[in-house]
Amino acid sequence: MTEFEEHCAAAYRRERVTCRRLARSTGLSEAAALKQVLEKAAGTGPLGALIAARKLVKMELAARLALRRRQKAQLLARKKAEKLPDACAWLAWFDGSAHPNPGHIGIGGLLRSPDGRTLEISSAAGQGDSNQAEYLALIAVLEAAIQIQPQQLVVYGDSQVVINAVNTSGSTGTHGLQHHCQRARLLVSQLTAVRLEWIPRQKNAAADALSQQAISLRLARSDQS
Repeated sequence: MTEFEEHCAAAYRRERVTCRRLARSTGLSEAAALKQVLEKAAGTGPLGALIAARKLVKMELAARLALRRRQKAQLLARKKAEKLPDACAWLAWFDGSAHPNPGHIGIGGLLRSPDGRTLEISSAAGQGDSNQAEYLALIAVLEAAIQIQPQQLVVYGDSQVVINAVNTSGSTGTHGLQHHCQRARLLVSQLTAVRLEWIPRQKNAAADALSQQAISLRLARSDQS
């Protein structure tokens, strides 16, 4: 590293700005101007001591930054690990659809055991809107789980409205659907260990397909009658 590069690394931003202004006004080279600026900052002390002290400060800042990054990465890893289901947990997915909205309701659900066995739910559920459809799908999955009584159950859905309402203590749910929220909570209370998690729609394709299938079969039967 040249002397100028060493001075540039040690200089603060405002000192580099002052250096450029000094170089323009005096005709000095940037290297000479920067050396003058740093010597002024050093005062009565040697320039080398100022540069060494600033190097030490930068090294300490870099070390603290690296430590914070490691701590953040470790925290994120722990949070991710906490969200991963145990190997002995049952997994479930739910989704509800309404065509049009409001209109015919189809509910879909899928439960999978730790050894890979699956139970599918796909049925028409009358008339209503998409929020009602989501609640009914969740309720159907929880009712099926009660028959199985898994030691642990993680339920995934793409409706933040429904999952937040059921998970949030004191929440009464969407206006007009409070009884569905209360029903879902009652079912949750009858299971040993349940966790409801939101997932993006694209990760809930299987449950969505089952809900759409239920509506298609309902409409097909209507056309035949």
